[in-house]
Amino acid sequence: MGKTFSILIGDDHAVVRRGLRQIFDETEEFKVIAEAGDGFEVLEQVRKHPVDLVVLDISMPGLNGLDALKQLRNEFPALPVLVLSIYGEDQYAVRVLKAGASGYLSKESAPEELLVAARRIVHGGKYVSPSLAEKLAMEIQTPAAKMPHELLSDREYQVMCLIASGKTVSEIATELHLSVKTVSTYRSRLLIKMGMKNNAEITHYAIKNGLVK
Repeated sequence: MGKTFSILIGDDHAVVRRGLRQIFDETEEFKVIAEAGDGFEVLEQVRKHPVDLVVLDISMPGLNGLDALKQLRNEFPALPVLVLSIYGEDQYAVRVLKAGASGYLSKESAPEELLVAARRIVHGGKYVSPSLAEKLAMEIQTPAAKMPHELLSDREYQVMCLIASGKTVSEIATELHLSVKTVSTYRSRLLIKMGMKNNAEITHYAIKNGLVK
């Protein structure tokens, strides 16, 4: 039997953490040794328990997954991180890979794909789905002018997607654990950057470009 790789799971839903733990613990090569319910806890646990892989959700209270990922890159540059999210690849995959993740998977993926991704990453590789790999290859071959949404910061982009999903500013504030005033500021900034006037234009743009379902 070879090395057993230790894993930290960062997700704010206990049921999801339990399900992931079960998938990993049924193998001989992986063992979940720590869990965290938000980004701050992820950082705290990694400082306490050196692990071989972090499996990280994007949408978490306090410090979200994207911000936690950037902090992990600063403190533990060699630590592989697999981002597992409810958001579709078109929404976040490229952003998390650019932020330093070793892979991106939708939470709708099969358990077998999760294990394939984890194996590849702990052995030094990267993991993206075949459809995303094709999209990235096309972008490299034909560098296009940046789309308006690609000019947004990660937080502005997150707010844009939630507005396009039909959420109000107060609902977004609750989901992202921010104040209504802060969300309104992000909304104002993204409207300026994208040359738009209102939520209807944001929604139309996001649907047209496949950023929301």
